[in-house]
Amino acid sequence: MNKTILITGTSSGLGRATAKLFHEQGWNVIATMRTPDRETELTQLDRMLVTRLDVQDSASIQSAVAAGIAKFGRIDALVNNAGYGAYGPLEAMPPENIRRQFDVNVLGVLATTQALLPHFRANRSGTIVNISSIGGRMAFPLGTLYHGTKFAVEGLSEALQYELGALGVRVKLVEPGGIRTDFAGRSFDFQNDPTMVEYQPLVQATVNMLGPMMTEGGSSPEHIAATVYAAATDQTDQFRYEAGADAVRLLERRRSVNDAEFFAGMKAQFGLNHERR
Repeated sequence: MNKTILITGTSSGLGRATAKLFHEQGWNVIATMRTPDRETELTQLDRMLVTRLDVQDSASIQSAVAAGIAKFGRIDALVNNAGYGAYGPLEAMPPENIRRQFDVNVLGVLATTQALLPHFRANRSGTIVNISSIGGRMAFPLGTLYHGTKFAVEGLSEALQYELGALGVRVKLVEPGGIRTDFAGRSFDFQNDPTMVEYQPLVQATVNMLGPMMTEGGSSPEHIAATVYAAATDQTDQFRYEAGADAVRLLERRRSVNDAEFFAGMKAQFGLNHERR
């Protein structure tokens, strides 16, 4: 009997690549997205249920889970992939962007996970793969909101694996670096107020640094999807999976030095080596 996985955020990028990979490996796939009526490719595949799920809409989460169980009989794994990235000076960030950042990246993960827990508990099995980021272990300037959510995903996942382990449910974290997707244009929200002149040198430096990192220096979504697949299927107690050569390199650097040395290096990269007054 084929296993079944539910994946959030499959309209493009990593979520789409992950849905395709699991399908190729013989899994039933519940590919969820906010606008399934626009999907034309995944709907043509057998063993693929394309259905609506907006992580900010609890009714849509419950409906997607119910539809998946109705079609395939059970769900064996969940990939919490849907995400949103708000960057920019906190002082310039509209309240609605702050709320959306935490609604999508934290509360959405919790809501989708919570919706599947009764099913996993009844089956006494299941795997939850939460897509974190190197940004859940280290932070870049102007990423107060985004990094706040990814640090939260790391913490909630680490705590959750204790309470679910006795039920036969595994919790995994995948920590990608840059991914060559349209995330920067579709889900990356950079807010800035040019009249706040004090922030502008850092804004320009951050754009110059992070833009190429997200689009040119990262891994392909297919490469990261392979790590997601390994996390969901390896049946080990490994908790964290660093995904992509840049992630491995940057996280090794973070572990190898103390805070003061690491922060000094980051400040030098972003032109922040100024004296305090």
